[in-house]
Amino acid sequence: MSVFTLGLNHNTAPLDLRGRLAFAPEQMPSALRALRERLHLATPEAALVSTCNRTELYVAADPKTVHELVVPTMDWLAEQGGVSGGHLQSHTYVREDRDAARHAFRVASGLDSMVLGEPQILGQMKQAVRQADEAGTLGTTLHQLFQRSFSVAKEVRTATEIGSHSISMAAAAVRLASQIFEDLADIHVLFVGAGEMIELVATHFSARTPRSMAIANRTLERGEHLASRFGAQALRLADLPQRLHEFDAVISCTASSLPIIGLGAVESALKLRRHRPMFMVDLAVPRDIEPEVAKLRDVYMYTVDDLSAVVQSAGEKRQAAVQQAEAIIDAGVQSFAHWLDQRAAVPLIQALNRQAEDWTAIEMQRARRLLARGEPIDSVLEALSRGLTHKMLHGTLAELHAADGSEREQLAETVSRLFLRQSSRATSAER
Repeated sequence: MSVFTLGLNHNTAPLDLRGRLAFAPEQMPSALRALRERLHLATPEAALVSTCNRTELYVAADPKTVHELVVPTMDWLAEQGGVSGGHLQSHTYVREDRDAARHAFRVASGLDSMVLGEPQILGQMKQAVRQADEAGTLGTTLHQLFQRSFSVAKEVRTATEIGSHSISMAAAAVRLASQIFEDLADIHVLFVGAGEMIELVATHFSARTPRSMAIANRTLERGEHLASRFGAQALRLADLPQRLHEFDAVISCTASSLPIIGLGAVESALKLRRHRPMFMVDLAVPRDIEPEVAKLRDVYMYTVDDLSAVVQSAGEKRQAAVQQAEAIIDAGVQSFAHWLDQRAAVPLIQALNRQAEDWTAIEMQRARRLLARGEPIDSVLEALSRGLTHKMLHGTLAELHAADGSEREQLAETVSRLFLRQSSRATSAER
C-alpha cells in the first residue's frame, strides 16, 4: 500500500478558506464515505483531520492506483468548500509515503502547530481515527500510520522539552487582554461555547480573578455544567444580543457553521457601553464573529491567525528541542517505511501459502488412498515427502534450466540463498 496526505493549514491557507473547509465532528463519517465513493478507481482507506488550523485527508491505496486518486480527492475537497480546484490547489500540499508519515508524526508531536508543542492536536487526531473507524474507512495501513504517530508523539513529549513553557491560545488570549485592560480583576468576561478550548481559556482567565465570568452556550445544561466549575453564570445563546453590552471581554469558540455574533449586535452593545472598549477573541473556524466587527473603532478583535505572533515568541525558546524531536521522528519514519515494504510482500506470501496448502491437500489425498490400499506407512510417508519436495522444487529447477548466462548466475545465487541457507551456514562455520 501507498499513503498520501492532502491538506491545508495555517501556514498555507487564510482563515476564511480554512473555515470553508472545516468539518464538524458529526459530519466526518458521512464525508469519509462520500469521499471513498468518489474515489471509484480503488477501494482506499481514508481519514480526515479537521481542526481550527488544518484540514487534512489521509488516503492509503494500492501503489498502482494511488497517484490517480490525488486529483479526484482535491476536486472532492474543493466541492465541499464551494471553491474552485485551482484556487484550492494553490493553498494545499500533498505528501506521499515517507513524507506523508513524517508529516503525520510532526503534526501529532505538535511540531507543525501554530503553538509549538501544543498537546490538543494529539486528541484531535485520535478523534479522527475513531471517526474513520466508525465510517468503515480506517484500514490496516492508516491504522498503523496513526498508531505510530501517537507513539512517536508520546516519545517526543517525554524525551524532549518541546512542550515545556508552552503558551497556548488560551494563555495568549489572556496576555492580549492584559495589554488592553489595566487590571483583569476589574473586567467582566463572556465565553461563548462550552468545548475544550473554551474550558482552557476560562481556566486561564479565572486565574486572574476577573470581576465576573459568564458562559453562553446553545445547550444551557452543558453551559451550566462548565459554569459551575468556575463560579460563572450560564446564559442561553439566544439571550446574547441583549446581554452583550455587559461584558468587557468576549471569547468565542463554537462549532457553528455561521457567525453567531453579528456586526449589528456589537454596534448596539457599544452604544449601550458608551463606547467603552471591548476585547473580542474569535477562536472558531469557521468564524463565530462577523469579520466586519474588527473595523469598529472601540473593538479590539483577534482571530486564531492574529494570535500566531504571540505564540511564536514562546516557540522560539523551545527551538533547541526541535532537533531532538526531529531525530525521534526520523526513526519513526524509517520504522513505518520498513513496515510498508514488508506489507508489499504480503500478497506474494499469501499466494505462496495458498499454493503450499493446495500441494499438501493433493499429496495428503494420495497418501490416504495408498493407506486405504494397505501400503506400509513408511512407504506412504516417503511418497508424501517426495511428492511435496518435487512440487516445491519443480518451478525453481525449470527456471534454472531455462535461464542463460548472467541470468542463470543471478538466479542460481538467489536459489542458493533461499534453499541452501543451512548448508551455507554450516560451510561457513567449518571454515
